[in-house]
Amino acid sequence: MTSITAATPAPPRARKLTGAGRRQWIGLLYVAPAVALVVVFFLIPLGMTAWMSLHNWPLMGERSYIGLGNYVAILHDTRFWNALRFTGWYTLVVTIAIFAVAFPLALFVERPRPLTNLYRTMFFMPAVVGFASASLLWSWLLNVDSGLFSPAAYDLGLIDRKFNLLATFQPAFWSIIAMVVWKVAGFTMIILMAGLQSIPQDLQEAAVIDGAGPFARFRAITLPLMRRTLALALILSVAGSILAFDQFYIILRGGPRNQTLTAVYWIFNQSFVSFKLGYGAALSMVLLVILVALSLVQLWLLRKPEGLD
Repeated sequence: MTSITAATPAPPRARKLTGAGRRQWIGLLYVAPAVALVVVFFLIPLGMTAWMSLHNWPLMGERSYIGLGNYVAILHDTRFWNALRFTGWYTLVVTIAIFAVAFPLALFVERPRPLTNLYRTMFFMPAVVGFASASLLWSWLLNVDSGLFSPAAYDLGLIDRKFNLLATFQPAFWSIIAMVVWKVAGFTMIILMAGLQSIPQDLQEAAVIDGAGPFARFRAITLPLMRRTLALALILSVAGSILAFDQFYIILRGGPRNQTLTAVYWIFNQSFVSFKLGYGAALSMVLLVILVALSLVQLWLLRKPEGLD
């Protein structure tokens, strides 16, 4: 005799999984706008740039597929490698200069004291100005006739005649360094200040009780606990320096004698002056690979030591 079994309801576990799946879909809906922005404004342009780099892509006329021809041409482009070499030197110098100014400022404004909020605001204000606007401002300040620096030094009797700071490489280079430090140091200061304030005060007090001096506390407590903050600030500084364009284009136009030609400036020149869009795309892909590689190296060097909570 065949027994008939009644249908049993789904176990509670299955209903819970269904609820969890529903919550996952709700979570995906929340992040969908951000994902759409990344896809539309990063992944699709990146794919198009990679595709363009495989073509001879003039502004006007028919494009033709040339495979890795643009990348082979880059190997023989001495102007690009000279620009990349200058960009590396500029990145090294300006990053050191930014941290040399930003870290003392962060230490100064970290703890509450009279007028601390005013100091923080004053130091951070230049970061609000865009690079193009800051470059236009400093282009006027550095003007040999109608600017501020050279005429003021001449009127004060500090120099015998007005000196054009943009006429030769060294004064022009260090003028750009000064402008970038003035512009960026306040932003880096805020990042470092946040890292300093995240360090438990109990550790500093215990070190003082144990007789540790300021330098010993800085080396043994502050720097190790700020590795992640330093990594963030360093990556932002290096990435921004490698992609430098506005200040060199607006103030120097790559001069004097193309000595301040950066990698991005050369990409701009090839893409929108010579109208070699495919070659400019290939240069952009090479610079992207270099930038990603440098960021990974920085993260590895500033990785969290094992056993450090």
